[in-house]
Order: sequence, then structure tokens, then C-alpha cells
Amino acid sequence: MQTLLTELTRIVGAAHVLTEGDLSAWEQDWRQRSRGKALAVVRPGSTDEVAQVVKACAAHLSQHRGCGLSLVPQGGNTGLVVGSTPDTTGQQIVLSLQRMNAVRRLDADNLTVTVEAGCILQKLQEQAQAAKLLFPLSLAAEGTCTIGGNLSTNAGGTQVLRYGNTRELCLGLEVVTAQGEVWHGLSGLRKDNTGYDLRDLFIGSEGTLGIITAATLKVYPLPCARLTAWAAVPSLAAAVQLLGLAHRHLSAGLTGFEVMGQFALSLVSKHFPDMRVPFQQTSAFCVLLENSDHESEAHARALFEQLLETALESGCVTDAVVAENLTQAKQLWHIRESIPLAQSKEGLNIKHDISLPVSAIPEFVTATDALLEAAFPGVRLVNFGHLGDGNLHYNVQAPVGVDAAAFLRTQEEQVNTLVFDSVTRFNGSISAEHGVGSLKVDHLTHYKSPVALQLMRAIKAGLDPHNLLNPGRVIRP
Repeated sequence: MQTLLTELTRIVGAAHVLTEGDLSAWEQDWRQRSRGKALAVVRPGSTDEVAQVVKACAAHLSQHRGCGLSLVPQGGNTGLVVGSTPDTTGQQIVLSLQRMNAVRRLDADNLTVTVEAGCILQKLQEQAQAAKLLFPLSLAAEGTCTIGGNLSTNAGGTQVLRYGNTRELCLGLEVVTAQGEVWHGLSGLRKDNTGYDLRDLFIGSEGTLGIITAATLKVYPLPCARLTAWAAVPSLAAAVQLLGLAHRHLSAGLTGFEVMGQFALSLVSKHFPDMRVPFQQTSAFCVLLENSDHESEAHARALFEQLLETALESGCVTDAVVAENLTQAKQLWHIRESIPLAQSKEGLNIKHDISLPVSAIPEFVTATDALLEAAFPGVRLVNFGHLGDGNLHYNVQAPVGVDAAAFLRTQEEQVNTLVFDSVTRFNGSISAEHGVGSLKVDHLTHYKSPVALQLMRAIKAGLDPHNLLNPGRVIRP
């Protein structure tokens, strides 16, 4: 391996091949569920350097069959399914793309922006806004996650309802293949029917088929006004009813629709007492709505008030408040975005990132809550998420007085099976926006059709026959 490390040092420079010291920033996953051991952390500064690194590793693997060498592409390392950190063998190289963080080109006429994979999401948002444009992907980790990571998991966030997942925001990619070749696919075209859609193949593949080094993404004109409302609803069925009313009253202006259970909000109040959570004590659920208007703030506010008046009269909303200014709006969104951190402060937990038909969500939650309570008396359910697009973060916290680490260690498999079986009965998916990684890879064999798995394995074998790229993630050979 020393010969390989010497070659990698020649390619990217000695300062960018890390083998000693504290490598926890690359070896430890964000949730601290897993800590691996990397052979090295390699930090290329260009697409050409990525290609050279991959070629060198592929050549070494070809010459030393069975050596166990592989590459683990990594962006901001904010993933939640242990998909971008090394295993414990000490034979994996972490390929960090954080140095490749440039915004290459903003084309305002074509409404596109081309960025490198290591670009922080928030940096892209800010540069678009400076040009009076909107890049709508928005999620809690936007200050540290990277565009490459967003694409690798097809990240969702809070505005999928209007703009779609990252896949829908991407028009073209630049990808280094498992053989070290570069596919230059950074097209800004919205129509291109010249064969298989390679772009969509690499998006969501979690670095198992190729290494995304840059992307051309859609941007939009900034709305004239963005208003936020917080509504108390008596049940999830009422929240679904409110969603229907919001679609009818706001149409495409409805850009966000988040639901939060009472226990989830109580954790925010407990661990962040300075935050004032509206209606948390008086309603089973709260909903956070966002209305983006391209006419005026007065028009947006009038539509919002009509919506909430109708909702109050119908009984699906028991109380509501509309943010009076941007500061208040940010405070309301900060409450929503603080739920994962509040849950983390409460203790280790079992996370589920599931999607269901919106119409099935109330019945799913009622049925699955009952099953979990029967199997684990006193279990606490942290239920929140993107109701507008059918994505729930249906998380399980140990009962009060039960050691959280022990509960996770001894009950996680049973909890997952119960939840995933229920998701399947309601025609849902066990992964909505976080990806599969290594945490869900074995579950996929139970909840994905044999035909789908066969096709996925064929694609992996065809593009990465030596299993060099992120093995053991998404699909097993």
C-alpha cells in the first residue's frame, strides 16, 4: 500500500494525503453511530486529480486482487445512514471533495448555476440570492452539507413540495467513473433525449457507481414575498385536510408544509428553553406553512388569511399565527429545524426516514404507534417531517428511565422491522431522503422487489466491476 500512497501524494500533494493524527472528522459519522479506520484521507483539488486518484487505486486493485482496497467518497460528512465513512478494516481511502468548492458559473439567462461537489449548500444559496435568484434546496444541515452529498442521496428538505428533490433541481453532472474516466455532462439543457438518462442514474447512488465532481443546477427568480404561518391542528387527519385547503388556496405558492408532533416540540422546549414554541401544550400537532408569492407581500398575506380563516371555520385548525416579519419567520423555522438536535440531546434514538402516500399517513401513524406501544410500553415517538410530500421522520426514543444506549443496542432491529413492515403495508418506502448507506442495506433485500435488486446489482457490476467505489452501501453484490 505504501507504493499507492506515494503515488497519491504525487497526485494531490503531501499536505492532502492524511494518514496520521486525529482523522475523526472523516472517520466518525455525524450521528456518532460508527467510527471507522481509514488507510488515508485523500483531498483532491480538481476533477483531474480525482480521476488520477481513481485510476491509481483501480490499477493497484487490479494488480493486487483481494487486497480489500476501496474508495469512500465524502462531502460534508453530515449523512444519517453511515454511508460516507470508512469501515474498520483500514483498507479504505476516504476521498474528501471539500477542497472542490467553487461556484464555476452562474447563468442568469438560462437560470442555471454550475458548482463543484464540495460546495457548501448555504454558500450556493447565498450566491444565488446575491444575484436575486433562488436555489430552493433547504435543510437543517445546509451550513455544512455539500452539493455532492445532496446529489448522492437525492436530498429533499423543506421545499420539495414546490421544487422537488435534488434530482429535480439537477440538469447535468460531471462524474469520474470507477475506471478513472470523466463524463463531462454539465449540460444546462432542459430537453435532451439522446439515450439513457445517466444523470439520474448517478443521483441517489451514494457514490457507488461514480464520483460526482460538479453539477449544473436550476435556479429560480426570487419571490417578491415569503410568508410563514404556524397552525395548531387537532390530529394528523386535520393536518392532511389543511394541506388540501392550502393547495387550493395557494396553488404553486405553497412551498413548505411541515408537521410536528407534540412530543417532538416538547423536546425543543425542554432542551432550548429560550425558544417560544406556539401552541405546543394545546394541540396534538402543529403545522408550519410557507407561502411564496411573486406578486406582493400584501397579496401573499391576503391569501394566507383567507386560507387560515377557512381552516378555522372547518375545524381542521384550532389556532394560528402568521409571522409579521422575517425575524419571526426565521424563529418559527428555527424551532422546526431544532427538533433533531433536541432529540439528540434527549439521548440516542432510532431514526426512520420514511415516505407514504399523504392520504395514508394518519392511519399509518395510528396503527404503528399502537404496535410500538404494545411491544415497548412507554416508548416515546418523535414524529415530524415534510407532510406536504409524504415524508415523515418517525423516530423512536427509549421509555423514560430506560438506558438509551442499551435500548438501541437490544431493540433497534425489532423496532425497525415493526416500522418497516408497517410502512410496506401502507405502500411506502423505508428511505425517503436520507439514503440507504450501510444502516439500511440489509433491510433493502426484504423490502425491495427481487427484480429491482437484480437490476441494481447488474448496474453496479457493469459500472464498477471490481467494487472499488463505496462497497457495502446501497446494494450488496
